[in-house]
Amino acid sequence: MPLSSAQVLICGAGPAGLALACALHDRGLTVRVLEQADETVLAQPPDDGREIALTHRSRRLLQGLGLWQRLVDIAPLRRASVRSSGTRLPLPFAAAGQDLGWLVSNRQLRAAAWQGARERDVTLCCGRRVVGFERGTLAVRLTTSGGEVHEAPLVVAADSRFSPLRRLAGIGARYQDFGRSALLVPLEHEADHGGLAQECFLEGHTLALLPMTGRRSSAVWTVANADLPGLMAMGDDRLAAAIEAAAEGRLGPMRVAGARHAYPLVAVWAERFAAPRFALIGDAAVGMHPVTAHGYNLGLYGIEALSRRLDAARDPGELGPLMAYEAEQRRAAGPLYAGTNALVRLFTDDRAPVLALRRAVIDVARRLPPLRAAITRRLVDA
Repeated sequence: MPLSSAQVLICGAGPAGLALACALHDRGLTVRVLEQADETVLAQPPDDGREIALTHRSRRLLQGLGLWQRLVDIAPLRRASVRSSGTRLPLPFAAAGQDLGWLVSNRQLRAAAWQGARERDVTLCCGRRVVGFERGTLAVRLTTSGGEVHEAPLVVAADSRFSPLRRLAGIGARYQDFGRSALLVPLEHEADHGGLAQECFLEGHTLALLPMTGRRSSAVWTVANADLPGLMAMGDDRLAAAIEAAAEGRLGPMRVAGARHAYPLVAVWAERFAAPRFALIGDAAVGMHPVTAHGYNLGLYGIEALSRRLDAARDPGELGPLMAYEAEQRRAAGPLYAGTNALVRLFTDDRAPVLALRRAVIDVARRLPPLRAAITRRLVDA
C-alpha cells in the first residue's frame, strides 16, 4: 500500500531539498523528504570543504525561512578582484556602502536546513534510495530499494546534478565536463584579507582565495584532472608554499589548516525543469561551474519561484503553475549559465592569442566603471 499522506514528495535532503521543504511547509503543504543518507549524517553533516557565497537576495530568502538566524560563522565578502597572467593590475569590484555578499560553509547551510525541517516536523525518511518512478493521472509513485512505495500529487527532484530521479523520470540533461577538478584547501595566513575575494586566472590553473572569518581563507585551486594526483600527494607545507607562490605572497606566509577536498568540475543543464506532476530544483535543474559562485543562490531563487506558485488548497501537481515556475527559472538561470561557461572557456584557454585577449578584457574593464558597476550589481543581486 503506498504511503500517500504528503502533498509533495522531495527526493534529496541537501540544503536545497530541505529549504524547499521548509518553504512549502510554511505555505501550508504537507511534505515528505526521501534521502538515501543516514539521519546521523544529516544531523551532523561533515565538513566538505565548500564555502558558499550568498547574495543579498539569498540572505533575505534564508531569513524568511528562519535559516539565516541559525548560521554562526559568516564571513562578509566586502570586495573582489580578478587578475590574469600578465595583467599589471587586478580588476576590482566593490559595492558602495554595502558588502558584496557573505561566505558560509556548506556544512552550516546543511545543518541549518536540517534543523529548520526538524523544527517544522517535516517527515524525513532517511536511508531510502529511490529506484522506481511511475507517473499516474493524479499522483506519482516512487519505489525505494527497500520495497517501500511513496505517492504524492507532486514529486520534486533535489538529488544533485547527477540526479538519479531525473533520469528515472525520463528527463535528459546536457553536461559540460571541463576536464578539470577543484582542490579545496583551508588556509591560515599572516596578512588580513580585508574581506577580499581573489580570482586569479593563471597559465595552466586557476586560484580563488575566498575570505573566511579571521585570518583564514579557502583556496580553490582548479587544475587539469591529470595534475590533481600530484597536488593531492603533496605534504601540507609544500602545498601551502605552492598556493602562497601562486597568490604572489599577497596574504603572507600560509599554512594548511584542515582537510583538503577535491571535486570534478562538471556543469549540468536539465532539458526540462518541470513536467506533469514533477519538478527539478537546485543542482538537479542547473549545476553551475563555481567560478561565478551562484549555484546555491540559483537554487534558492528556484525554491522561491516554485513555492509561491503552490497552494495547500489546490492540487500541487497542476501543470500550469509548474510550467510558470520553469519559465521563470530558465529566464533567471539561462544567461548566467551560458555566460559562466563562456567565461570559463575564455579564462582557462592558455593559447597565446587567448591569453592576450583576456588580458585586454581585464584592462578594458578596469577603464569602464559602468561595466564594473553592472557586474557588481549582478554579484550583489540585491
